[in-house]
Amino acid sequence: MTSSRIWLTVIVCGLGYFVDIYDLILFSIVRIESLKSIGVDAASMQNASEFIINSQMVGMLLGGLLFGMLADKKGRLSVMLGSILMYSIMNIANAFVSSVPMYALFRFLSGIGLAGELGVAVTLVAEIMPKQTRGYGTTVVASMGILGAVAAYFVHHFYDWKAAFVAGGLMGLGLLVMRVRIRESGLFHKTRTEGVVRGNFLMIFRKDRIGTYLASIAIGVPIWYVIGILVTFSPEFTKEGGGMEPIEAGQSVMWTYVGLATGDLVSGLISQWLKSRRRTIMVFLLLTVCTVAWYLFTPARSAALTYLQCGLLGFSAGYWAVFVTTAAEQFGTNMRATVATTVPNVVRGALVPALILFKTFRQHPSFQAAPLVESAVVVGIGVLVLAFTGWFFLKETFGKDLDFVEP
Repeated sequence: MTSSRIWLTVIVCGLGYFVDIYDLILFSIVRIESLKSIGVDAASMQNASEFIINSQMVGMLLGGLLFGMLADKKGRLSVMLGSILMYSIMNIANAFVSSVPMYALFRFLSGIGLAGELGVAVTLVAEIMPKQTRGYGTTVVASMGILGAVAAYFVHHFYDWKAAFVAGGLMGLGLLVMRVRIRESGLFHKTRTEGVVRGNFLMIFRKDRIGTYLASIAIGVPIWYVIGILVTFSPEFTKEGGGMEPIEAGQSVMWTYVGLATGDLVSGLISQWLKSRRRTIMVFLLLTVCTVAWYLFTPARSAALTYLQCGLLGFSAGYWAVFVTTAAEQFGTNMRATVATTVPNVVRGALVPALILFKTFRQHPSFQAAPLVESAVVVGIGVLVLAFTGWFFLKETFGKDLDFVEP
């Protein structure tokens, strides 16, 4: 494949992830406005929000498994097209919800579709680029994609929440036209012609693989703790801490994703400079510890400080590209898409038990002085300990030759 064709594939995959993130994060931006418009009162807002987020994340968990196996069995490109079509249609449908259960159903179905984009894109880019420079390709994909959240904020700033959902769906449908310009991975073609067993999820559970798979998941869990709890509920955290200025949830999300895009770019470049995925991940995990502590223990902060902290939280958690690339590099071609698609979606799905724990602790009598902050501290300690444990068992993959299969 020529250099121009390779970079065309990288750019198109980046645009696909752009639309993916736009649709993925849109609910966090329009959450309060959209729920009010369908009759949810202030007392029910938190529970309704958590129910809808959980529905979306469960959908992504199931979709990651479904599309990952299909990508290894049928090919990377066809699965990307199918996932884009599904989440585009479901996001347009989201503009017409009239109740919380209907909202949750469409976010669940959207989640299934959204799950197929990133892992398959990273797999395709990793397989077509030279081994010493593929980190640049996956970094471009992730950095372009994460800017989709910034676009979601500005679209919603000028239009209402229904129009924002329709716009996301139309962008996805438009992207289908661009996908015809890119080609399938040569490594996938090789496994298909050789008759290798592909896309068997149960192969992950062999004792020589399961530890690596779980370690790959563990290192990414803090990213969605930051996004799904600390940032999504930034208005509530700021108010509990004594802040008097109103916080716009959409702005919190936008600045977080500006930070994430910057962090993804920087972490990708650092991993190329250090020639180490592992050391780069450790640097960003340590940054995450510092910014989470600062965010949770800053009293009476202004709106500007909250937005600044959200941006720095995003930057610290901006090792998503390195994290997904590392997962893809751990496994052979016949399992790579399954792993690269399920790992980030299990991480996203891990937000469900994190939110359940967050809610359980928040309602416990022992956590009533500052229930949001105290609950977030306990959950945060848990996910960060899990991440550092996963990092300890993680194998270095920089420069690894990906032309191999799992027996």
